[in-house]
Parts: sequence; structure tokens; C-alpha cells
Amino acid sequence: MSAEQLIFDLPGDPAMGRADFIKAPCNATALAAVSDWGRWPGGRMALSGPARSGKTHLAHVFARESGAAILAAEHLETAVVPDLPDRVVVEDADKLFGKIDQQEALFHLHNDLAERNGRLLVTGLGTPAQWPVVLADLASRLQAMPLAKLGAPDDNLLAALLAKLFEDRQIRPPDKLIPYLLPRMERSFAAAHTLVAELDHRALSERRQLNTALAGEVLDSMANSDL
Repeated sequence: MSAEQLIFDLPGDPAMGRADFIKAPCNATALAAVSDWGRWPGGRMALSGPARSGKTHLAHVFARESGAAILAAEHLETAVVPDLPDRVVVEDADKLFGKIDQQEALFHLHNDLAERNGRLLVTGLGTPAQWPVVLADLASRLQAMPLAKLGAPDDNLLAALLAKLFEDRQIRPPDKLIPYLLPRMERSFAAAHTLVAELDHRALSERRQLNTALAGEVLDSMANSDL
């Protein structure tokens, strides 16, 4: 597999530009840290946060502004490391359980970029100390990285996120819909993504209007599925 095959294409939809990133108190520190990539200590940064909290979005902001390649940790290969650019994002380092070859590839990538005075951004759920890395040399390097953390959303961020998710799907929700959803939905980024996707699916598949009645049914079904 070549380096070109490993690199993700930057998606046009959903919107992943800096202007599309929803700024809030829970992500302001991480946004500032990623934006200051020219001054990362040692040229490294770890980015952690809950599922769907904006790690991939910030990775794409960094990639667009620095020319970085974006790679999936579980698909890394040592053979392609010398062919990668001087700026690289490795996503989902929390998915390396049992993947010794990929852990060794990430170790070599870390050292290679350090020699080239490059930049390495590594993302994952939780902190580097919680990532399932058994390669001791890699674990110590990951845990030594400066850490930028994304926190849980508040109501203002959830409302803005719901609006963006609807906009990404070219949906204009009724004015009352988001205020209806906020006090009734699970308070997480992942739940917001699931909720909007399910509302869109149900409205299309059942040929129904997107309104609070449909939203109530979807919320009930999601709540029951978690029992």
C-alpha cells in the first residue's frame, strides 16, 4: 500500500474549514493549540476528546493550513513513513489495540518527523496514557506530547452543532425544533450526530415533515434502544 493510498481525501461535505468550526469554551484551548502548530514543543501535539467532539474537524483545519497528510492509525505502515510529508496527522490512536505493526510504524513516524523538524498531530479518545499502546518506547513518546483536550458541550454549543448538522444535510429545520430537542436529548456530541441522522432518515423514508412530533418519536426510540 502506498503513502498516497493511506492519505484521506479532505471531504467537501460536511464542511471542515476553520470558519465552520464551532467555537465554544469547551474547545477554545484546543483550537488555539492546534492553530499554533508552528510553535508546538518538539513539533508534536496530542488531541483528545469525546466521540464526535471535533477532533477530526481540527485535524482537517491543521491539514489545510499546513499541508499535512491525514492518516488512520490502524492503517499505518513503516514502509511508507519515509515518503510522507513533513507534516502529518494520525487519527484514532486509541484504536491500536493488538496492532503491533501499526504501533511500530507510528514510533518510526514520530522519530522520522523529529529528525526532519516536522509536525505530528495525533488524535484519539481519552488521553495518550489511556491508549492501548504496548510498545514502551512509543507509549513514552505519546505521553510526553503536549496535550490539547476537547471538553463536553454546553447548551449553546449543542444548539449550534445541531444547526450545523442540519445545514450539512441541506435541511432547514423549523424554528421550534432545536429548542425542543435540547432539553430532551442526550448531552453529547455523538448523540447530536445520531439524532440528526435519524431525523433525516425518518423524514425521508416515511415522507413526513420534520417537526416536533417526529422528533418526539425519534427521541423515544433512541431512549428505548439504550435500555
